Amino acid sequence: MIKTEVNGALLAYDETGTGTPVLLLHAGIADRRMWRAQVPALAARHRVIAPDLRGYGDSELPPAPFAHHEDVVALLDALGIDRAALVGCSFGGKIAVDTALAHPERVSALALFGAAVSGNEWSEETEQLWETLVGEVDPEDFAASAAGEVRFWVVGPARRPEDVDPELIRFAEEMDQRALAAELALSAVEVDELDPPAIDRLGELRMPVLVGAGAADVPDISRLADRIAAEAPGAVRLPDVPDAAHLLPLERPEPVNAALLGFLP
Repeated sequence: MIKTEVNGALLAYDETGTGTPVLLLHAGIADRRMWRAQVPALAARHRVIAPDLRGYGDSELPPAPFAHHEDVVALLDALGIDRAALVGCSFGGKIAVDTALAHPERVSALALFGAAVSGNEWSEETEQLWETLVGEVDPEDFAASAAGEVRFWVVGPARRPEDVDPELIRFAEEMDQRALAAELALSAVEVDELDPPAIDRLGELRMPVLVGAGAADVPDISRLADRIAAEAPGAVRLPDVPDAAHLLPLERPEPVNAALLGFLP
């Protein structure tokens, strides 16, 4: 682990490999460790950087306003990188898209897995799925909250917990407990969002874009992947990966790594 100052905060990251730079942006229920299978696979051809977003994992959270997408650009500056490919999962995908819209000259390519998009609203179906699968959880009980979020996102609505690798569930719950603590701390800090948001600006994404999702994820995620692929010029939509949910790169690294190695510049 390395730390560097980014916009007044110390961000933690792992770096390995040489070649064209690739930045891996983790999900909001995880931290940089979710990319443990991608880092060695990509490092043979690329300079791979996997940061913890501000407030998450080993990164700091000073009590000052900031924007995640501006942190991405400042991290590139700190590392002497003019342009990088951004790979994002879930919340990390949202940040990757926001960065590409705010600073298109800094982004050589986008690869998005189960990505969220700023300005997108979840459907009533998703809200009802949450009520059915998780229901009311004490937000101060991080263990119970993490178990609920992992049931919803990592197991997914179409699978049972016993259908999923128990080590994946354990690791996801451990990461998510730390992420929930980060989100609680972030709620006390002013986090600036992209304005206008990305959902109605996907046509501005002029760099190569790769979009994928897990077949067992919440249906809204696959629909959102379809929308990104339809509206971003020249985007490539991967088939949904069978027996995989929201943390697709962690759960099914082989097809994700193969797709990335075939796509990244």
